[in-house]
Amino acid sequence: MKPHIILITGGQRSGKSQEAERLALTLSRQPVYVATAHVWDEEFRERVRRHQQRRGPQWTNIEEERWLSRHDLTGRVAVIDCVTLWCTNFFFDSGKGDDEQPSVDEALNALKEEFDRFTNQDATLIFVTNEIGLGGVSPDAVQRRFTDLQGWMNQYVASKADEVILMVSGIPVKIK
Repeated sequence: MKPHIILITGGQRSGKSQEAERLALTLSRQPVYVATAHVWDEEFRERVRRHQQRRGPQWTNIEEERWLSRHDLTGRVAVIDCVTLWCTNFFFDSGKGDDEQPSVDEALNALKEEFDRFTNQDATLIFVTNEIGLGGVSPDAVQRRFTDLQGWMNQYVASKADEVILMVSGIPVKIK
């Protein structure tokens, strides 16, 4: 039982999700879309609705903010969009460190454990993530912590991936 893991990374609006969806459709006529976002407000709810509408009826949509391993995708092709929002869900629910900030270590350990449980199935899993660390160092301590968490989780997923693609201005660049 071995998954095929693909990581698609890049900046905001670089074409990551569309590339992941395109790739999934080349591999399956009925792919799965796993949305990890927490819907915060009406604007975001509308964004989710537009994305679902764009994908069309051939997709199976699953909304799962944290526990991806609840879903058996054996034999399926799935897009998991996205690691960044998935990290956010663990980060802000993590215990507080000595300085009352969310715990990066606790969130990272929980994310790695859940990633390993989820990827322990025979499926093609296409993870989408953001390279938020490319934007420079934030003056905000919580944002710096989250950027660290995101970077370390991206490295972890990439280390487990069979393929890594960097999106640059809508152009996929194969990294691994």
